[in-house]
Amino acid sequence: MAKTAIIQTRVDPKTKKNAQTILKKLNISMSEAISMYLSQIALHNGIPFELKIPSELTAKTLRDSENGDNLHETDSVDALFEELDS
Repeated sequence: MAKTAIIQTRVDPKTKKNAQTILKKLNISMSEAISMYLSQIALHNGIPFELKIPSELTAKTLRDSENGDNLHETDSVDALFEELDS
């Protein structure tokens, strides 16, 4: 099938860079990844993953995290797991 349709979109530069970094590790171009995503939409007859509106607690936690508020810190990964196990 000839690929002649063009899609243009605007995305946050940081999001694009992060995606490109991951796709490079997978040896997949941005164009191939978008094509795969669109194929999955067609195959699933919808978005190929669950979409949810976060609960108020989740939304607050995400906002706090983005703002650097109410973060829990540990000295190491081992200390974190010890806290989780207790």
